[in-house]
Amino acid sequence: MKKGKTSLLHRVLRDQRGQVLPWVAFMMVLFLGMSALVLDVGHAFFCSRELQAAVDSAALAGALNLKASSPSAIVAQYGAESGGFNSRANLSINGANSVTMVAGYPKYACLGAPTTQAACQGPYSANAIQVKEQAIVPTFFAKIFGINQMTITATSTSAIVGSKNQTTNIAVVIDTTASMNSVDSNCTSSGGSATRIQCAEQGVATLLQTLSPCNTVLGCGSVSSGVAQYPLDQVAIFTFPNVTQGTANKDYNCSGSNPTIPVYSFPTIGAATYAGGYSSGSSSATYQITPFLSDYKSQDAGLSLATSSNVVLTTGSGKSSSGSSCSGMQAPGGDGTYYAGAIYAAQAALTQQAAAETAASPGLKLTNMLIILSDGDANASTSKMASKTVGGTTVNYNNPWPAGGTLANSTNYPSALDQCQQAVAAANYAKQQGTLIYAIGYGSPTSGCGTDSSGPQAGITPCQVMSEMASSNVYNSAGTLTKTYFFSDYHQSGSGSTCVSSGASVTDINGIFQTIGSDLLTVRLLPESVWPTS
Repeated sequence: MKKGKTSLLHRVLRDQRGQVLPWVAFMMVLFLGMSALVLDVGHAFFCSRELQAAVDSAALAGALNLKASSPSAIVAQYGAESGGFNSRANLSINGANSVTMVAGYPKYACLGAPTTQAACQGPYSANAIQVKEQAIVPTFFAKIFGINQMTITATSTSAIVGSKNQTTNIAVVIDTTASMNSVDSNCTSSGGSATRIQCAEQGVATLLQTLSPCNTVLGCGSVSSGVAQYPLDQVAIFTFPNVTQGTANKDYNCSGSNPTIPVYSFPTIGAATYAGGYSSGSSSATYQITPFLSDYKSQDAGLSLATSSNVVLTTGSGKSSSGSSCSGMQAPGGDGTYYAGAIYAAQAALTQQAAAETAASPGLKLTNMLIILSDGDANASTSKMASKTVGGTTVNYNNPWPAGGTLANSTNYPSALDQCQQAVAAANYAKQQGTLIYAIGYGSPTSGCGTDSSGPQAGITPCQVMSEMASSNVYNSAGTLTKTYFFSDYHQSGSGSTCVSSGASVTDINGIFQTIGSDLLTVRLLPESVWPTS
């Protein structure tokens, strides 16, 4: 009996069935924990990268618009919050967000010049912006352990990079032919209807407000003949038809009279200088109304224009010495439309300006920029064209396009034939010299260019001309359009224009010039170590 009991106990002790169950339970907890770690933490990391990308985008957009009335509104558009351009369904923004301008709220000191080389500006007197957003991310497996959500936070700081030695020379070519006197219902002046020339001038004034006339580190210094000692963005005004040098100042001297309009002149292609601008008593033709000036604002910060500046006076935003308002450039017209010569003149002036600046400051990094505003429909008659070029060569008005020539490598300039194609060829020449060209189609028709019945692009339309004159679009590595140089305002009354820029959503003159001004600002993300902590 004792032997049987011993045998049974021995068998029970040796029986190992079921011992794996505790291990299974233990390993299940371990596996679930690892799943929570891999899946939930991995998902949170993915969401964190999404949030950081959205906040980076918001900070960059905010810095680009620090001069706007409400940079915070721009930040909201580009952030991850609901309704923003970068909102995500898997990100629940919980409201613990902030936008801080330097110096704004709280009152931080402006970042030092060695960091950003940008002065504080705009309504918040800031040169940098910091954006913070916080989101709640739901968990999956971690719920088993009572962890239902994770909180992630992203912070991004962006600043405007200002002058350093990055000078920009801007030549603005404004159409002052008679068609610019028509009313643009998509634009108003002093609460009432405005003509196209008034709207164009308002746009140029807006551009001037967004620009930086002086080195943001050194300031303006002394100003002589409208040029600051430490200039940054310098602007010259050109027009077509050309005017006599002796009367060019009537476009800015508040006299109320118009310059004298001679026949169209033909500057030399490839010229390194341009003898334009006001010269008392001279009857020589010029497309240039003002030289390159940097006195349109007294400082980089703020939006207020210097009302005594000649370049401001051309826009109708200036005042006479007695304090009365001046009308600015008018649109007397009289010679039809022909602007290839104006482009060659502007490019020669840009070349001359850049050469003078680099001679004074070797190694200077600068950009030459040309902004052309017109409906693009060239149609001047031979009677409105000079008989000789500036160089003294007799003009053959019926000069045909060279056999086999293209807009990229040749032109029949000067000629009464193919006037629109001549303008495209002139713009292509300027681009070959490194000049960036913004072209603004202002009521550009989709038919016209009646002289272009021959040449490599016979039958070209004014809309095509404006589009082809502009510098090429810029795309990122993913093939997404990031920058365009062609804009079109096709909403003004009476034009019947359907000329649309596929790369630009803004379609009013003022907004177009504001966008161009914003393109000149450079922003960058800053490491958080440079952000003030107190």
